[in-house]
Amino acid sequence: MKLDLFLKNGLLVFPGEGALPGGLGIRDGKIVLTAALGEEFDAARSIDCQGQWIMPGIIDPHVHFGFGDPENDFRTESRSAALGGVTSVISFYRTKDFREGFDAERTRAESQSVIDFSYHLGLTNDLHVKTLAECYERFGVSSYKMYMMYKGQAGLAKGFTDIDDGLLFAAMRETAALPGAILGVHCENVEVIPYLRDPLRAEGRDDLVAWDEQSPDFLEAENVHRVCYFARKTGCAVNIVHLSSKEALDEVRRHRYAGGPPMYVETCPHYLFTDKHDPAGVLAKANPPLRSQDDVDALWEGILDGTVTTVGTDHVPRKRATKEKSVWSASNGLPGVATFLPILMEAGYHQRQVPPEVLAMVASRTAARTYNMHGKGTLTPGADADIVVVDPDLERVVDPANLLSYSDYSPFEGRSLRGWPTMTFSRGRLLAENGKLTDAAIDGTGHYLPRLPKHQR
Repeated sequence: MKLDLFLKNGLLVFPGEGALPGGLGIRDGKIVLTAALGEEFDAARSIDCQGQWIMPGIIDPHVHFGFGDPENDFRTESRSAALGGVTSVISFYRTKDFREGFDAERTRAESQSVIDFSYHLGLTNDLHVKTLAECYERFGVSSYKMYMMYKGQAGLAKGFTDIDDGLLFAAMRETAALPGAILGVHCENVEVIPYLRDPLRAEGRDDLVAWDEQSPDFLEAENVHRVCYFARKTGCAVNIVHLSSKEALDEVRRHRYAGGPPMYVETCPHYLFTDKHDPAGVLAKANPPLRSQDDVDALWEGILDGTVTTVGTDHVPRKRATKEKSVWSASNGLPGVATFLPILMEAGYHQRQVPPEVLAMVASRTAARTYNMHGKGTLTPGADADIVVVDPDLERVVDPANLLSYSDYSPFEGRSLRGWPTMTFSRGRLLAENGKLTDAAIDGTGHYLPRLPKHQR
C-alpha cells in the first residue's frame, strides 16, 4: 500500500495513554497506520519530524465565530485556528427560531471554512426548548447552551425575556431525552452582581480586580451548584463551560457520583495562564472574570485529576477599539483560538511538566468524545487525518498581526510562548506550515460535522 503522506521520526502523542517515538501513515484523508521509530513506508511524500510531537489536531469546542465580522468570520477565524493547530471548532448559533435560520448559517460557514466545524445552539426562549428534538434530528446538533447570566434585567437588555430557572429545568428535561445530548451552562448569579458592582463603580474603580470583585467566585459556584442539582433531578448530562474558579470546581466534585448524570467541566486557556492582575488590563476582560493565582493552580490540578475534562478558548474576534474603554463598558471576551495550543504548552508542559498525553486529552480527545465528533481527537487508524506537529521548544512572541484573525489584538501580545505548531493537517491536507498558511487553505474545504451518536446517524 502506497501512502499519500508519511510523518516519521516524531513523538506520537496518544491522548490519555502516553507518547512513543514513531511515525504516522496517511491515505485518502485518513490515518491508516502507526509506525515504530525507524520503520519506513512507500509514500508520495515523507516528512521527517525530527523528534517533534505528532498530536491529534486540536479541537476548540467553544468559539464565537460571527461576533466579529458576522458575514466573514468563518473565513478569517478558521484560518487563524489552522495556524494554531486547531483542526475542528464548535461555534455558537443564536437566533429566534433555529428551524428558519440554521441552513443558511451552515451554508455560509461551509463556503468559507478551511477546517471542520459544527455548532452548539444557544437556548434563549421557550420555542428553542420546545423544538429541541426537531433540531437535533434535522441538523445533527446534540449540544446546547443556557446563559444564566442573562436572567432578569441583564437578559432584557439583550432582548431575552424567557431565561430563568424554569427554562433551565425545561431545557434539561428535553436534553436528557435526546441520546448523546449535553447542555452547557454559563454559570454566574447575575442577580447579585449589581449589588456588588454599584459600590465599586461609585468608588471610581476601573480595573480587572474590580471586575472580579463584582462577580466573585462564589457567584459562579452558587450557579454551578444549582445546575448540578437540577442535573441530578433530571438525569441531564451537563457541561459547566468556561469554569474559572476553585470554588466552582469543588462544587462539581461534590455533585458527581457513580451512576449519576455526566458532569463535564470546560475551562479556558486564559484561566490557565494568567490572573486578575494581568498587565493587559481591560484587553483581558472576560466573563467569568480572571481570578487569583490560586484558582489558576487549582484548574491545572483539575486537569491532572480529570475533574476538568476539556479546554475551549471562548474565542471572540472583536476589534481592539471595542476593548479600549473602561472595564465597565469594554466588550466582553477575547480572541484566543490561534494561541490555544502555545498557552497550554507554555503554562502546562513547560511551567508545570504536564505530560503531553494529558494535554492532548483535554485539548482534543475528550472534546471529540463529549460532543460525538466521530473520527476526531485520536491517532487511531481509521480516524480522520487531523494532525498537528508541535515543536515543544519553539519560542515565539505573540504578535496579533501574524494570527490572521479579524481581531486586531491579543491579550497575550508581546509575550513569549514556548511550544508552537509547525504543521497543521486537516483530513491529510497541509493547511499551515511554520506559521504560514499553505495553498491548501482554500475557502469551503472544511466539512460540517453532524454530531449524533453513531446509532442515531
